[in-house]
Amino acid sequence: MKWILVLSSIMIPLVIISVITYGLLQGINVYDAFAEGAKDGLKIVVRLLPTLIGLMMAVGMLRTSGALDGITRLISPIISWTNFPEEVIPIALMRSVSAAASVGLILDAFKMYGPDSFIGRLVSIMFGCTETIFYTMSVYFMTVKIKETRYTLPGAIIATFAGIVASYYLTLWIFGA
Repeated sequence: MKWILVLSSIMIPLVIISVITYGLLQGINVYDAFAEGAKDGLKIVVRLLPTLIGLMMAVGMLRTSGALDGITRLISPIISWTNFPEEVIPIALMRSVSAAASVGLILDAFKMYGPDSFIGRLVSIMFGCTETIFYTMSVYFMTVKIKETRYTLPGAIIATFAGIVASYYLTLWIFGA
């Protein structure tokens, strides 16, 4: 186990050194290439900023307006037969929109139920089994200027739903109810 910790602590420096060494061996001015990449990255950030601000405002409005609680109250009776914890529904919904907002909700769940509770374990596994659909789509598609997303959103929603279901059954299977 100790070798995994050592390997993980040196992995990033090894990758950086390998990239620099490869660039130098290829006769590339590594610093200029890095500076050009950083400049391009800043251009992308400036182009994405309005979308990210809008997304953050929408998340804030959902949380403070009580809309998230209302949606939870609507969904709870529909899924009550599954024994899926009602307390996890807002986290599952918010996870598809914003990782930061869902982390805030997860920390609230940890404070209320504890990280080693069924709910704490469920939201932890769920965080690893799902993705922030709308954030990811807005960042990637805005970066490369894709306007027609075709089946990306329906596919991502189905995959996220599968991740939520899988995390619930994994938690039951591994830790019990």
